[in-house]
Amino acid sequence: MQARSQVCDAQTAPVGRAVASASAGAVVIGGAYGSLALARSLGRRGIPVWFFNSGHPIALFSRYVRRSLAWPAGVSDQIQCLLETGERNQLRGWTLFPGGDQEAELLARHHSTLADFFRLTTPVWEVMRWANDKRMTYRLAANLGIPYPWTYYPAGREDVATLEGPFPMILKPAITAPRNAFTQAKAWRVNSSRELLERYDQACSLVSPGRIILQELIPGSGDRQLSYAALWGENGPVASLVAKRLRQYPIDFGYTSTFVESVDEPQVSCAAERLLKAIGYTGLVEIEFKYDTRVGRYKLLDVNGRAWNWHGLGRRAGIDFPYLAWLQSRNEPLPEARARAGVRWMHFSRDVVAAMLEMREGRLSPRAYLRSLRGPAELAVFALDDPLPALFDIPLQLRSLWRRRRSRT
Repeated sequence: MQARSQVCDAQTAPVGRAVASASAGAVVIGGAYGSLALARSLGRRGIPVWFFNSGHPIALFSRYVRRSLAWPAGVSDQIQCLLETGERNQLRGWTLFPGGDQEAELLARHHSTLADFFRLTTPVWEVMRWANDKRMTYRLAANLGIPYPWTYYPAGREDVATLEGPFPMILKPAITAPRNAFTQAKAWRVNSSRELLERYDQACSLVSPGRIILQELIPGSGDRQLSYAALWGENGPVASLVAKRLRQYPIDFGYTSTFVESVDEPQVSCAAERLLKAIGYTGLVEIEFKYDTRVGRYKLLDVNGRAWNWHGLGRRAGIDFPYLAWLQSRNEPLPEARARAGVRWMHFSRDVVAAMLEMREGRLSPRAYLRSLRGPAELAVFALDDPLPALFDIPLQLRSLWRRRRSRT
């Protein structure tokens, strides 16, 4: 599929409406459905949005993306591209939003260079690294007494070969870079010592062995997984909510949510806020927990220092996270925002697949699925005022699936 993007160093032309020459726009870098929601949130408020396409082009089909550009591969080229594009197009003072983990790391590592020209929603690297590297995250959690799953850092292949369990367990990357089958999957399940060794060898071919983590698989599907989502300022949370991942894909430990609902769960909020205070975090953040029924505790899984995939739920629940982050970056007054429980978000095309798999496993009845669709919900792709991305959603997902299978082989 040919996406409508232009190379960074070209004299680019506006896409859609004419670009305003205001110093109050936003640049979204990379990402997929979360970046689409970013563009819609800001664009609906009249804030001009530009998008750098780093692989998944769904956002560039939005009417709220006024200009789209291709994202270079190398780090030095990326920084140069941002600064040259900003200078050439008079984007001084615009706000940068990372759409993915690698983009968030880039902005954090080069915070001082970029902050001379842009406004940032990402903390400095000295702060971000605690969220970026799961080894550091779990070490901090241990110091704070925040529960997390049994975790092991193998010394090498011989160490893995003698490990006896507990099974099932997962292999996960400590850092989600570079992009490959292992880092994009987020985790691989293994059920035996033989399978563990095979998967470990495969992971070592994709990332450094020192970045491979072994971790127990907490029983239960996505409905036991909750997330704390927030915008943090220097003095703590500006706005926050807790959401339950009712369905996900894959259904055992999904790399993406498909059906999410806002809930009240003070235990999750308390643990997340303790962690973020210790880090000194500022900006958008999502922290994932899973309830372990064996011990009756929520256990920390991951910290995402950026806009997450389902942040559009916040707008319907009463918290427009991207707009608040944009205001915060400009040091403007922030309106009071409180989240409502019982509000839902759904990525319909993926959720249908997840629901069918749940039904096949006997975890979900057709009646329960249809009942869950009653009432309004924030949709990940379709919007009446911005219908074009929905036309490309299925073709783009098929292309992504084909690429994932190709990368495995």
